[in-house]
Amino acid sequence: MNGKGEPSEKIAAILASLPTRPGCYLMKDREGRVIYVGKAVNLRNRVRSYFHAPHQLSPRIRRLVEKISDIEWIVVDSELEALILEMNLIKKHRPHYNVRLKDDKRYPYIKVHWAEDFPKVTVTRQMVQDGSRYFGPYTSVWAVHQTLDLLRRIFPYLTCDRVITGKDERACLYYDIKLCSAPCIGAIDRQRYRQMIADLCRFLEGHTEEIVNRLKGEMERAAENLQFEQAALLRDQIRAIENVVEKQKVISSEMTDSDVIALARDNGEACVQIFFIRGGKLIGREYFLLEGAEETPDAQVMAEFLKHFYDRAATIPDQVLLPHEVEEAQIIRQWLSQKKASQKVEISVPRAGVQQELLRMAAENAAQTLAALKAQWELDTHRQEQALAELQEALGIEKPLNRIECYDISNIQGVSAVGSMVVFEKGAPRKSLYRRFNIRSVEGPDDFASLEETLERRFRRWQAAQKSAATPGQKVDAAFAVLPDLLIVDGGKGQLSRVVKVLERFGLDKRVKAISLAKPQEEVFLPSRSESLLLPRNSQGFYLLQRIRDEAHRFAITAHRKLRTQRGLVSLLEQIPGIGPVRRKRLLQHFGSLEAIRNASVEELTAVEGITPQLALQIKAGLDELGEP
Repeated sequence: MNGKGEPSEKIAAILASLPTRPGCYLMKDREGRVIYVGKAVNLRNRVRSYFHAPHQLSPRIRRLVEKISDIEWIVVDSELEALILEMNLIKKHRPHYNVRLKDDKRYPYIKVHWAEDFPKVTVTRQMVQDGSRYFGPYTSVWAVHQTLDLLRRIFPYLTCDRVITGKDERACLYYDIKLCSAPCIGAIDRQRYRQMIADLCRFLEGHTEEIVNRLKGEMERAAENLQFEQAALLRDQIRAIENVVEKQKVISSEMTDSDVIALARDNGEACVQIFFIRGGKLIGREYFLLEGAEETPDAQVMAEFLKHFYDRAATIPDQVLLPHEVEEAQIIRQWLSQKKASQKVEISVPRAGVQQELLRMAAENAAQTLAALKAQWELDTHRQEQALAELQEALGIEKPLNRIECYDISNIQGVSAVGSMVVFEKGAPRKSLYRRFNIRSVEGPDDFASLEETLERRFRRWQAAQKSAATPGQKVDAAFAVLPDLLIVDGGKGQLSRVVKVLERFGLDKRVKAISLAKPQEEVFLPSRSESLLLPRNSQGFYLLQRIRDEAHRFAITAHRKLRTQRGLVSLLEQIPGIGPVRRKRLLQHFGSLEAIRNASVEELTAVEGITPQLALQIKAGLDELGEP
């Protein structure tokens, strides 16, 4: 937009070239970030509507339009294709002005590994097309594990990694305490085990009546055949299932499988509550928080929730009950029916009766959940403010600690060193600003030099960000564009001296306060003090300092989890005769990676201590023979 509130020449040219076909559009700001994704049956009419009669737009959309610097579009063949593409683009870009699920990448699922002969049951955060069955998403990992604890007592499934032959001499302890059915020793065969896991799946779906009826029949036959131990096991299993069912609220004997969804809003926050009705019983409930919902009508918020939730949902019900009509109801219904495949999915707004009462209950639950969460957020905010104030006073810092950065160094036996940078703003982690540095200039396990390299690269990027910010159109990495008010390193005086050295080199020693935190006494070292500082052990400032340091350490360790894939490649070296841990380490320190070793000549390999020409030939031949893992 120009100063007169009219589209710029660039935007006007884009609006003139828009097609009249269905598709998606991506609106970008000056930095090239996608700030909004939308779909349309007619791209030209829909996108142009943002720039005509701006006074009719909501304040939020007016702010969006003011930031638009570029628009891209993708043409598709139908509105349904546009809907699916829109959801994928929102997941990819997470645009600021779109309504979306909060923390949507973290929701856990229960995974039943159905493709295996003897399926296990685990927790995962990602659904993949591998023949498994999934249940969720859930909002609480703790609740998922509680559910699995219950399931395992009713359906004692495998948890170990044994190769199941049925011929093992003895089972593990879990068989003795009735938490595993022990197919490893043949206590249960493949057919019966898979039937048990199928029952577990039906149990999670809320369809327990047929399971109980079949188990009662098996129990009676076992008793008739004088198999009293087996009959007793089946009796206990039936009782356990019935105990769970008794706690489920019976809604209706005729009600189809339904999801009952209601929305609560308060001061820009939005919370959706879902009741899961299966076989006429309320088998569970979940709540989900939404981002980007402020100043957005309820109908649009609910429509966006339906798309985002059911895109991730492992199962689709026969019916979705809503408190009011939603935008795009027809196309969402078509999409849900396509996902369910077996039958048509209904979206309805009940006006009376049991269904309407369920909606009222869901709305009350959503409002109570949102109120409880807001109270917790306010308490957490108070604790963060208290912790920052205590740190500021204890460290003698004059300005508020709005941004804190912490650094840690990790390496694997001196190889593949990684520096981690975590950022906390106003006492809370900003994970989008976390960064890792693969150490390039340091050989061997030298944490001091690795820390120095990490900080030098961080502040060089700050310098580059300052130059980029002064150049219109240049992108700036927000992680490096702002200096920290407090810089923390894990370690003692030695690490802190390296930090001070780098800060002085960049002329930042007066602008950035630096400290180190050393175990085991959790001593705080400051450049201006010869003695360490011990914060009160029960203070919020002490807890925050520990949390930030531990988060930096955790983040560095996760970098090595990715590097373990490479380390798995490294293990290939030790499969070559004559290559043990020492020579493997020397090779990696010299070349930096397995790929570089693979591409090295015989002459280059023999430059490494302990590598003879004959051994170099064996390495070349061995890696070629082993190939990729």
